[in-house]
Amino acid sequence: MREEIFVLGREYLRNRLARAANDRVVFLGDPNHSVEKPLAVQDMAGLVFRYHTNRHYYLFALSGGHQARLALHLPLEKTFRVPEWKELGTAAFDYDVKRYYTLRVENAGPRIRASIDGKLVIEASDSEISKGKTGLTAEAPTRYRDFAVTAPEAAVKAIQDRIGAREAELAKLRAENPQPKLWKKFNIHGFGAGRNVRFGDLDGDGVPDMLIAQNGPHAHADAFDAISCLTAINFDGKVLWQSGRPNPGNGLLTNDTPFQIHDIDGDGHNEVVAVRDFKLEILDGKTGRVRRWVWMPKAPDARDHPYDLVLGDSIAFVNVTGHSDRRDILVKDRYTHFWIFNNRLELLWSGDGQTGHYPYPFAGPDGRDLIAIGYALWDPSGKPLWSHDRELRDHADGIMMGNLSGDPHAEPRVYASGSDEGFILFDRQGNILKHVRVGHNQSPAVAKFRMDVPGLQYMTVNFWRNPGIVTLFDWDGNILEQQEPIHTGSCMLPANWRGDGQEFLLLSGNVKEGGLIDGKLRRVVMFPNDGHPDLAANVLDVTGDARDEIVVWDTERVWIYTQDRPFTGSRIYAPLRNPEYNESNYRTMVSLPNWKDVK
Repeated sequence: MREEIFVLGREYLRNRLARAANDRVVFLGDPNHSVEKPLAVQDMAGLVFRYHTNRHYYLFALSGGHQARLALHLPLEKTFRVPEWKELGTAAFDYDVKRYYTLRVENAGPRIRASIDGKLVIEASDSEISKGKTGLTAEAPTRYRDFAVTAPEAAVKAIQDRIGAREAELAKLRAENPQPKLWKKFNIHGFGAGRNVRFGDLDGDGVPDMLIAQNGPHAHADAFDAISCLTAINFDGKVLWQSGRPNPGNGLLTNDTPFQIHDIDGDGHNEVVAVRDFKLEILDGKTGRVRRWVWMPKAPDARDHPYDLVLGDSIAFVNVTGHSDRRDILVKDRYTHFWIFNNRLELLWSGDGQTGHYPYPFAGPDGRDLIAIGYALWDPSGKPLWSHDRELRDHADGIMMGNLSGDPHAEPRVYASGSDEGFILFDRQGNILKHVRVGHNQSPAVAKFRMDVPGLQYMTVNFWRNPGIVTLFDWDGNILEQQEPIHTGSCMLPANWRGDGQEFLLLSGNVKEGGLIDGKLRRVVMFPNDGHPDLAANVLDVTGDARDEIVVWDTERVWIYTQDRPFTGSRIYAPLRNPEYNESNYRTMVSLPNWKDVK
């Protein structure tokens, strides 16, 4: 008897299972099977096969106490939060919680034969997925005491050949790319945090510094976190200043906190703008001293806010007053309201709706910004031009506005990753052009990931319920690639790693499940197994050659990687990115084409 595995509801067991097409094959003399004992019969328990992603696989399961079911889980939903299935067959089968049952599936091309305790119960034909992983799934407490994957010798040989070809291709791609080389590392013990960091030049030396915010969680698991300590530190590990009381227990959070680095007054030196203790503050970037502050507005609805005054969720800089750059301050709460102040901290106007996580300003015809926030577009005077906030039922996790087509005369569009609403594409007037329900869609990134596809591409990852599915869309909202390279969410950051015009995307600093992926979702750059931190990461040009460095950190340490070889060529790719002063755990990372000559 093999090790007994206990599954408690709605969880896939990954990485402990044989992977029929993508990893290894176990020879036990039997077809694919599991030996299971449901401990409750209200839901289903069984096995999955030809698994492509956790939204796209075949299922054979016991269901509801009286049925065996064979079905295909389809990757795209037609209805909000309603899984899409293609039923391939059912059979009456009474079962209870007192004994084990052997479920067995045989595949031969499109032919599928499903048996229980050696008796064929369902036979079907379907060719949607021709290969994939196998695993276990249950929506009720279930014990599994045996699991096996087998294949004929010819199939094993074909699988091994595919694996060998894939590994050879990856080795070649990785060898062609610069390798990560450690540039600097330093400690942040006591005042460190997770991905609650901003980058910008605070001391005026022309090199980015780090501003680390610790938070005091007060009223909710992932909202209403108050900044408890700000620490400015340069890339040599020197603390420039600290404001507040550091506490190692305040290092992690899953939401935004309202602080940014920006030259708010246009004098050539950066300030820090933050909300602390219900005050909107402007701090001197070099010293951390408060220059100016005002009380935050009264909370609009006590049912949604535990305090009388707004605590603030995130800050973005916009241009609604006609400055030469963005010096007006947008402060939002978690999901429903936002307020815009000028750089003298005078309230200009406010708005409400399903604001989502983070806005995206886009320069309008007169130079002032249109503001895409939630599923709405606002003009600089505070007038909503259009809105789908009431129509769409889950908030926008990431949004952007722009012309991604490659045609300089094309009209800009609005792109949104809408949590459980999936991917949504609007035209300039607010009409929905595409709505693709790929799961809980989040952390979008826009860049030139594919050189063989016109325009720019939009890459996202799923969180919650279906984590780790990465989808690459073209500029027109068509799916180019979809895989599950990780089994969690990711920050999804474009990386100008080579400087040749094609960007990669950073998943994380993890040596196994992280690395940089290309536009075909292949891991083309991996991190060395050198003990570096991998809790959080960011991508930015630190050394000044236009290529990106990768900063990885945890609550104790910061390591910075650069390329192991110099750039060669007369012209280097230097994409135009979202400004660092509009940083957020949720912002859409946008990387627009740009080149510069190498001196």
